[in-house]
Amino acid sequence: MARYPQAILVSCEIPWDENEQLLEDIFRREVRSVLQHFKHLYIFGTAGEGYAIDTARFQQIVRIFYEETRGADVYPMVGVIGLSTANIIERLQFAYAVGFRVFQISMPPWGALNDTEVMTFFTDVCGAFPEAKFLHYNLPRTKRVLEGPDYRRLIDAVPNLVATKNTGGGITRAASLMKQAPELQHFFGEENFPHGCLYGECSILSSFGPMSPHKTWALFEAGLARNFEQLFRLQKEFHDMLYDVLGSVLTEGRIDGAYDKMLVRLGGLDEMPLRLLSPYQCFSEEQYQACKRVLHEKYADWLP
Repeated sequence: MARYPQAILVSCEIPWDENEQLLEDIFRREVRSVLQHFKHLYIFGTAGEGYAIDTARFQQIVRIFYEETRGADVYPMVGVIGLSTANIIERLQFAYAVGFRVFQISMPPWGALNDTEVMTFFTDVCGAFPEAKFLHYNLPRTKRVLEGPDYRRLIDAVPNLVATKNTGGGITRAASLMKQAPELQHFFGEENFPHGCLYGECSILSSFGPMSPHKTWALFEAGLARNFEQLFRLQKEFHDMLYDVLGSVLTEGRIDGAYDKMLVRLGGLDEMPLRLLSPYQCFSEEQYQACKRVLHEKYADWLP
């Protein structure tokens, strides 16, 4: 049995004004909008620009996120991205003191960690907060992507490592993770969630949840029911929609948040600015409107 419940996990993006300061009212409305459909949500992954914020913004947003996610059936998570163990622990200490107990961490990206360093990182970070739970955000930007055997070594040594987030690797990585590290709850993207379902219980890290909650729930429920015909039909629908709606901008290879802010805005939060923190480039209003036209012309049934 996995150490963390099966769920749909959704990121909350951060709205910035022209001076790169938080638009607090819009952020609060976004969190409340997500909570209308999903109870597992987080801040400060790649989409949430966790790599770009300074300490003052981190602390301000963590406090607000805590205020907005009180409730017995709400499961908030704070992400921390940093270049060192010390930097990561420092931010975790603040969020822990505010009241959070579930965190998302990535390995330091300056240099690829070897096996010994991977173990040291997880035991030092997770071991510093034995009452907390940790999800590992497993991505190529850290220069070391963990596979099933890597997590197998960590599981017994790090009892509060409870989940992973993997949006790439297809069926090969999904099989490795599901077969060799079943104690962890693996959150897959819409594209590879069906692959994980072939091997057992897994979860969704949803990019499209804010834009189309009902389609996201349909995909998740097909996985719960192990209805593979429905599951892979929906996988194709997500793929086709992505390349139809965002195809004109996917080739530009922007940082994740540029796309995710478009998806949040396409889902109905018209006030969400497209801008990102320096130095990252957002999409233009014209690019957004072009994607919106395709969505409304071809995929109106995807909208909330």
